[in-house]
Amino acid sequence: MPMKQGLTRWIGRGALAASLVATAGCATSGEVQERNPDDPWEGFNRKVFAFNDVLDRYALKPVARGYRFITPAPVETGVGNFFANLGEPRTALNSLLQGKPGNAGIATGRFLINTTVGIGGLWDFATHMEITGREEDFGQTLGVWGVGEGAYLVLPLLGPSTVRDTAGLPADRYTYPTTYVEDDEVRLGLTALRVIDTRAGLLDQEAMIRGDRYSFIRDAYLQQRRFEVSDGELGADPFASDKFDFDDADFDDAFAE
Repeated sequence: MPMKQGLTRWIGRGALAASLVATAGCATSGEVQERNPDDPWEGFNRKVFAFNDVLDRYALKPVARGYRFITPAPVETGVGNFFANLGEPRTALNSLLQGKPGNAGIATGRFLINTTVGIGGLWDFATHMEITGREEDFGQTLGVWGVGEGAYLVLPLLGPSTVRDTAGLPADRYTYPTTYVEDDEVRLGLTALRVIDTRAGLLDQEAMIRGDRYSFIRDAYLQQRRFEVSDGELGADPFASDKFDFDDADFDDAFAE
């Protein structure tokens, strides 16, 4: 998925562990520089940011490196495609709630094509057919409905968010198919694989962050979310330049150290 479409997807926003990958591993500068009106809780957010960093540095990142080492590239791509395909029903539902039947149809078509011809979503055949659309989640739906984004917020394990996006997380979770897998071992296994695969996909992208990591990620997240909620009506995609032109494994959205 192009960076400008997926930066802040953050690995399917409803899944707790999956969202960890989006920000776990980002170092904190330890010193608040200039107060940002979008981030009134910066002191608290930086502490949570550092907590997420420890989890990634000593647990998730080493496992992701091992996964990358032993997994053939085609298999890794297939795993990423599989989990991305499971997000299409959520996009279809939110597109309908936002009054975008065309995008809902595209998401539904992508899901049907990739699930059947694409062998359970392992092959993104719909993209090869040039069937692509915008991803949508409940945070975006609330924005379209006129709910203000609220303050920026870094959640333990869940990573970067806003008050509005946080309110949409439960709905996102319950519209992701693995939530309804009854076998606990299978459900947890799929969640773990999703986290590790996505984290592995971010290993090559870690050099992108410049300056204060916390501020960089915060500003990038807020800009991209505003772009997504407005469907680009507020201006050009801030991540469409060559500086940000790279693929992200999932996600809406990818920073780590």
